[in-house]
Amino acid sequence: MIITVTLNAAIDKTLIVPNFQPGRRHRTVEQGTLPGGKGVNVARTLKRLGVPVIATGFQGGPTGTRIVEALTDEQVLSDFVRIREESRTNTALLDPTNGVQTEINERGPQVTEAEVEHFRSKLLYLASGAAIVIFAGSLPRGVDPGLYGELIRDLRSTGVTVAVDAEGEVLNLASRGGPTLVTPNRREAEELVGYEFSGDADEELIEALAAVRRLGPAEALITLPDGCAAALKHGTGIKVHRARIPQREAVAPIGSGDAFLAGFLAARYQGRSDGDALRYAVACGADSTQRLGAGVVDPDEVARLSDMVELAELESDPATA
Repeated sequence: MIITVTLNAAIDKTLIVPNFQPGRRHRTVEQGTLPGGKGVNVARTLKRLGVPVIATGFQGGPTGTRIVEALTDEQVLSDFVRIREESRTNTALLDPTNGVQTEINERGPQVTEAEVEHFRSKLLYLASGAAIVIFAGSLPRGVDPGLYGELIRDLRSTGVTVAVDAEGEVLNLASRGGPTLVTPNRREAEELVGYEFSGDADEELIEALAAVRRLGPAEALITLPDGCAAALKHGTGIKVHRARIPQREAVAPIGSGDAFLAGFLAARYQGRSDGDALRYAVACGADSTQRLGAGVVDPDEVARLSDMVELAELESDPATA
């Protein structure tokens, strides 16, 4: 079983509006509504890939009820902590004529210390029967930015694999908690290590991954427009890989990183090799960009795309584990 944690869950509304111009009245040509937040998106992908998953986090008010009901409609198991304030609604506006996407995310509810402690107890209970726990997305108001790091330390005694997909201070503090894996994109990785990468040369990617790992994670994946770079445990050492796929014009890029993470951990959960897991992850991310709705993938298309992913080993260092 895989557990996904979404502490700032939402209802995500996506609007397709051709020739969007600020200050003008427009009509949508297509729209969709799904339960969201990064962990929920990961759970959706895992479910579509046939991997057992439970989504947990906070949900409040009528919007929170809609989140749980919508997940049930998607046959995604959930066990959220009910909070006093209302869960948020996010809106993404996509202009198909130029590919520009505008996102408006609400701040989310204020969460009390008592509600956080209730969630902590629930997570430790759920993790006792899990193989992997994924912390994904932002924290709601009132929650200490170091909470992911605290929960990661709480989970150490359970022996579960812990993955983190966040950004900014939340990712920095979570990394110092010693998770198994972090998966920033390039911008998030630059912010995490405190400097910009000058290019995509192999040597720079190797150093960037090492810099991320020095903060505390055992492994790191940096997602890139054409795939990813990965530093993964191999025996007593680390192997660095670069995975690439031919780029296609994105229809709806929101959530591709969530699909990527779900694909990687789904493959690991199934006992597949690191190479297969990276190919599968990149294929999931690529397929997700062609579909309206974060975390939506077609398993048959993912399998086809996996064969198109080029994988190279950049470095193997048995002394860096």
